[in-house]
Amino acid sequence: MVSRFRVGVIAGTHGLRGEVKVFPTTDEPRRFLDLKQVILDTGREERILKIRSVKFFKKFVILGFEQMDRIEDVERLKGAELLIPREDAVELEEGEYFIPDLLGLTVTADDGRELGVIKDVIETGANNVYDVRNDEGKSILIPAIPDCILDVNLEEGSMKVHLLPGLENL
Repeated sequence: MVSRFRVGVIAGTHGLRGEVKVFPTTDEPRRFLDLKQVILDTGREERILKIRSVKFFKKFVILGFEQMDRIEDVERLKGAELLIPREDAVELEEGEYFIPDLLGLTVTADDGRELGVIKDVIETGANNVYDVRNDEGKSILIPAIPDCILDVNLEEGSMKVHLLPGLENL
């Protein structure tokens, strides 16, 4: 299982007081209000930044960090990812999963056939859809609904599904 989650990407600076515009990559941008710190990943280094302020502007979260109160302190952070440890993630309801935990699961049909591995999770308005690819690269799109998803076992890295008529076109 994934030990850290990306919650945002720094899109640029905001104002002159060392704040940054963050494009949230979490379903719950307001969760930044509960965070005390984030892990900044620039691709070359990682460090912990303590959050001093949180505001919201259009689709962005505006963050200020302790000991960064000038635009010069944050200009070079554009494009950096903001991560949190799993223990700081939001609580999930029964039957909910973090997308990074689902990627790579081996998917088996209820008749015993191995269908492939989850390569992507497509977020739609109604429900998510799992993109399952076999060894030849063929894709099956399986809706994440109770009629299709019979069992998810993260410890074993597996998912058992029931294919409704029309889902399989192999």
